Amino acid sequence: MCGIAGILSGGGAAPPSRAELAAMISQLHHRGPDGTGMLCQDELGLAHARLSIIDLAGGQQPIHNEDQSVWIVFNGEIFNYIELRAELELAGHHFYTHTDTEVIVHLYEQHGLDFLQHLNGQFAIALWDVRAKRLVLARDRTGIRPLFYTSVGERLLFASEVKALFAVSGVSRRLDPLALAETFTFWAPLAPRSVFEGVHSLAPGHLMVVEGGRKRVECYWDWSFPDHPIASTRSAGDLADELRELLVDAVRLQLRADVPVGAYLSGGLDSSVITSLIHNFTDVPLRTFSLTFEDDEFDESAHQKQLVDYLGTQHSQVRCTRADIAAAFPRALWHTESPIVRTAPTPLMLLSGLVREQGYKVVLTGEGADEVFGGYDLFKEAQVRRFMARAPQSRMRPQLLKRLYPYLKHSPAASGAFAQRFFSEGIEHIDAPYFAHIPRWTTTGRMAQFFSPQLREAVAGWDPYQTIEATLPEGIRRWPPLGRDQYVEAHTLMSGYLLCSQGDRMAMANSIEGRFPFLDHRVIEFANRLPPRYKLMGLTEKYLLKRSMTGLLPESVRTRSKQPYRSPDSQSFFNDGKPVEYVAELLSEQRVGAAGYFDPLAVRKLVEKCRSGRAIGFGDNMAFVGILSTMWIDEMFVRGSAPTAPR
Repeated sequence: MCGIAGILSGGGAAPPSRAELAAMISQLHHRGPDGTGMLCQDELGLAHARLSIIDLAGGQQPIHNEDQSVWIVFNGEIFNYIELRAELELAGHHFYTHTDTEVIVHLYEQHGLDFLQHLNGQFAIALWDVRAKRLVLARDRTGIRPLFYTSVGERLLFASEVKALFAVSGVSRRLDPLALAETFTFWAPLAPRSVFEGVHSLAPGHLMVVEGGRKRVECYWDWSFPDHPIASTRSAGDLADELRELLVDAVRLQLRADVPVGAYLSGGLDSSVITSLIHNFTDVPLRTFSLTFEDDEFDESAHQKQLVDYLGTQHSQVRCTRADIAAAFPRALWHTESPIVRTAPTPLMLLSGLVREQGYKVVLTGEGADEVFGGYDLFKEAQVRRFMARAPQSRMRPQLLKRLYPYLKHSPAASGAFAQRFFSEGIEHIDAPYFAHIPRWTTTGRMAQFFSPQLREAVAGWDPYQTIEATLPEGIRRWPPLGRDQYVEAHTLMSGYLLCSQGDRMAMANSIEGRFPFLDHRVIEFANRLPPRYKLMGLTEKYLLKRSMTGLLPESVRTRSKQPYRSPDSQSFFNDGKPVEYVAELLSEQRVGAAGYFDPLAVRKLVEKCRSGRAIGFGDNMAFVGILSTMWIDEMFVRGSAPTAPR
């Protein structure tokens, strides 16, 4: 995994300089500590920070074709590069490295802009066609690897992270009010918006082509579901066998590396599937890493130990305390470059640090299984709510809610009256494609009560439902309800938050490459064609995935209900009723008022409520973390007080 950056100058603008490229790529050293490379060629400059995974000796970038008419810098991995290379050599292409990167160059020569359809991987690509004077930027199908861009006059700047753009003179540093509204509703801005005004994120599954002074953005892949109803003449057993074979191949491909590869082991089904497939179907030594907590509510170490003993894996773990979260939180935010409403990314950054300390650069994770196979409580909630709506007077149907959230100390379904109110939220939108997400968005959206008058004015008239509606594909209303729910989840929480703030950024903070077999596009396309009942069977989530692992996992693990990964939130920032030093400073009425995003008095009351531990629910926790993280982002990037990561 690596970091990329570049500048394209047009219209007589100053050509990129090596000094500018060096400044940009120096901000991405954590993404690629093993070397840097640059190309300055008239109007185009490319820079690369390398984390060497494949062809350790010969993989320096930028990389070019035979006559140096096509150049590339690349962040990511192409897992099917060996097969692609063989095809390209038969077609007459000549290689000078053994990298997956060079395969992309020749694939572009062979297929033009259709080259992306042949890639199985996770990537952000910047490719320069010298003859056509064409710049191609591309991002992988699900948004595993980030890519940002902005314009300064006639210059287009692009990079793996926003901090590299800020290294160039003339790039403004302001938070986008609408991006804050989106973050405090959807948990992240919706691409192409980023949290910074004027800075854009290339959307997952999209490419940008810049040539002849014109820029166009196109979608080359997206999640899609057959129209309802989906019929299948094949048995669940046959489909489970096919799924297992597909997952084995996805894991096999993603184990390709010239360095040792490990795996995360959370104790849940998804990471257990990946580790079991490595153990049973490959000859790769199984090295696993996990995260434990001092709080029993969040800790899954007993489940982790069960699988470690079952598979006989060599295992390491890091124990995370509330104090650890508070201490590491500023550094985590320097890497997320965006406000967050949960502390959950921070312990994962500590976990990737353990992986690095143990001499590993690559880990496989179970991320993506819930989105692909219907694993989240949100999907079950929506199914129950639709069932309730068909008989609103029924007293029995709401009882199904009590089967949700067995892992929560304070379940929203515990109180009948509260549950009725909570799960009736948005019932008038039952036919909308985003119906499943309304309770979550409503809870998070209550953070708007803390907005300052000027921020309220800036986002006046903004409608989250209209915003989402504008992003949806034609025909989505013909899909099964679960397919609609999955599409919205994949394009909001997964791509914007889970794969970015909680995924790429927390691993790359310690120069670790995370790989996601469940997000192999072949797995997604297979799952999307399934009848919904094979994903969510009643209230049993991931039915077919569980069935495919029969005999390969302990039954207690295979049939265990989903327990989402969580970590302590507001309680991490108080010690014996006293806020940690930076909380007292950043959330003081003076600092909050000077920043201008939030109402100082409302924030003071929230801090006092969290300090005393009075009736702290999901909304209060998210508001506290969201406000604190926004103040840190303002401090680091808008005011520019943190040119390097906090320690």
